[in-house]
Parts: sequence; structure tokens; C-alpha cells
Amino acid sequence: MPTPADNRTAGPGRPLDVTRDELERAVRETFSRQVAVPRPLAADPAGLAIRRATRIRRRRALTGTALAGVATVLISAGMVNISGPAGRPTTQPVVLGDPGGSAGAIAPDPVPAPSAGPSRPVVQSAVDLVVGDVLTTTRNQQIALTGISPVDRAQRVREEGGWLVVGSPGAAGRTLVSVGPDGTTQRLLAGAQAVALAADGRQVAWRDGDQLFVAGVTGGKLIAVTGTPAPGAAVPAGFVGDAVLVRLDPAGPGYALWRPYTGRVTTGGGRDVLAVHGTLPDGRAVGLVSAGTPRRPCLALLDPRDLAATRTACGPALDADGPGAVSADGRWLLANGRAGSSATALLVDLSTLGRTPVARPAGPPLTGAVAWTPAQTAWYADRHGGLVLVRPDRVAAGEAARPTPVTGVAPGTPIVAVTAAIAGGGG
Repeated sequence: MPTPADNRTAGPGRPLDVTRDELERAVRETFSRQVAVPRPLAADPAGLAIRRATRIRRRRALTGTALAGVATVLISAGMVNISGPAGRPTTQPVVLGDPGGSAGAIAPDPVPAPSAGPSRPVVQSAVDLVVGDVLTTTRNQQIALTGISPVDRAQRVREEGGWLVVGSPGAAGRTLVSVGPDGTTQRLLAGAQAVALAADGRQVAWRDGDQLFVAGVTGGKLIAVTGTPAPGAAVPAGFVGDAVLVRLDPAGPGYALWRPYTGRVTTGGGRDVLAVHGTLPDGRAVGLVSAGTPRRPCLALLDPRDLAATRTACGPALDADGPGAVSADGRWLLANGRAGSSATALLVDLSTLGRTPVARPAGPPLTGAVAWTPAQTAWYADRHGGLVLVRPDRVAAGEAARPTPVTGVAPGTPIVAVTAAIAGGGG
């Protein structure tokens, strides 16, 4: 019973006598409410994920730094091991690959040529030159060419810069190498029987086995390769527009065109064509056909659709087979021929084909590619290793060009004038 000192008023609000069933029900209700109410998380999941990612990035960065340090040490050791005598280039591009074309090793940056010295050629020309196994640019930079010596032809690549370099025929065939502006090399072909380049450097055609192939060239690689069976001994000889110029018999007359999108080689009217030296800006090809009385090589303009002669002019005594090239503006043809009884390079004014063509002795006979410059001057090498500069205005005035020796080049060292990239891609 409550005493007067107890401050409680009445009895308890709920009875104190609780049955066992009511107690169990109250415990269950308490646990159910605790489960329904979400507990506060011990840690933020987003914070945990961010901190874990930060730790992973930190570990990777430390690992990358360590590997870079090891690589630097190894490269430095390798450079020390291959270093050679002071004052000479110590590395050359090494091209590794199969005939299908695999990646080549990266060459060092072009080495500036010294101003003088017996071991290096001193070249002053408006075109790039290949002297022996070294590509010498107009800026007097030198890039070593390995695995393709001797070089038969080198071609500038339009827009992208760099060069395409074709090796001379050997027991294993010809090699085609792409050289980047920074001196990197990439072997594109090996073992080809013949290789032909477009004037803009964007296309290449070749024969391998009994097949003719054509491909685009971009970024130092061959793309969109297309092939067709080669008729007999036919080999690619150049390009006329988008068509591949095919020489049907390397030992005789006869040319044809292969348009890859038609899938076949069409002979058309080119059976009597003896040589094709290039194209005019309007697309017509400039070549030689057998004509006249007696029959002899005569100049001809050829239809780019079927190589039929649309205009023929006899007069200059031109060689039926040999090097030659048309200037970019289509005004001049420089090719081998004869003046009297002497072999010489002849400069033909193509604007005179409507009458008797005017041809003048231009210099010693050509031995390889002719490089026309945008200024309409021509460079080529003679058989003695001299460099010949042909200026049409001087030749027209009766002054034939004379070869100039290249300082520092040993006698017999082959010299190849690098042809410039010409818009249009004609042959």
C-alpha cells in the first residue's frame, strides 16, 4: 500500500501481472520494429570506393615509374654498347619483316650532313638524292638506307611527306621501303619481280609470281590490295590516271592498261607502243610508237582509255627503250636519243608535236630516273656518277648541261635523283 510520503498518485497505468503469452508477443513486436528500422552504416560506400580507386592509381603510378626507370637504364646501357667512333653516325635503321610487310625498327632522326669532309658527300641540289645507301635531302640531312642497296628509284610522297624507295632487282627480287619524314622505315614489299609507283606516291603496283597487284599507300602502309592474273610476262610500268600501266613484254613492244575495278587487263590499242614516259595535265600519255618509213621510234600522244595513238610525230632520234620523264607542266620531255652519231639526252619541246618536234641535246645520256622540279628544271645522274642539271631555257639557247661531280663521293658510287611528288598520280 502507498505511504503518505510516496509521490505516486494512482496505481500503475497497466497491470503488472503479465501472462507468458503477452510477454512473448511483446518481445516479438520489439524485435520486428528493430529489424524494420535501418541501421546507420558504419562507413560510406562511395567514400570507400573512391579511396580504394585512389590507392590503386597510386600503386600503378609507382609501378610505372619504376619500370620507366629500369627501361631508361637498359636503353642507356644499349646505347653505350653500340656506340662507335666519335663524329660518325652510330645507328642505322634496321628493317625486320617478311615479304608481306611487317613493322620495321625506328631509325634515328636524320643526321645533318657536315659542311665538308672526305667521308660525306657535299650536295647542293634542288632535289633529294640517294648517294650510295644514304638519302640526302635538300636540307643536307642524311638518312641511312639499309637492306635495299643499291637503290633503283626513290619517290617523294605527296602531302604526307617522306619517301618510297625501290631497290634494284636482285636474286630475291625488288624491295620497296617507306621512309617517314623523321627517318623511320617500314618495309612494304620484298621479293617483287617489278615495282611501279604513281607520280604522287599514293599508289604502288607490283608483280609477285603470276599475279599483278595494286595498293594504296598511306601512313607508310599498303591498303586496299587488289590482284589479277598477269598475262604472260607482263609487269607494271607506271600509272595512267587511275589505271595501272602494264608492259606486256619487258623485251619487246606492247603496253596495256589494268583498271582494278574492272578486274582485267585490257590490251586495247597499245600493241605498238614502245615506251611510255609520262602523262600530260589533260591525262594523255606521252610515249613512243613504231611509225614512219622506214619504221622507227616516233613520239606519240596516247589515249588514256586504251593507249591508242591520237597524234604521232617523227623527227628526233629517240631510244626505243630507256629512261625518260615529262615535266609537270607537260611542256618538256627529257629522254635518251642520238644527235648525229653521239648518244645524248634529248630535250623535246612537246608543244611542237603539231609539226616537226624540236629536240636539242641536253647533256650526257641518262642512266636512271629524271627528277623534274616545280621550277621546271631537271636533275639526273650520268654513268660516271656526276649530277646533271638541265635548264630548258639554256638548252633551247644551245647550251647543253654538263655533269658536276659530287664532292666526297667515291668513283662508281651510284647516285639516284629523287623524283618529286606530282598531283594527279599519272605515270
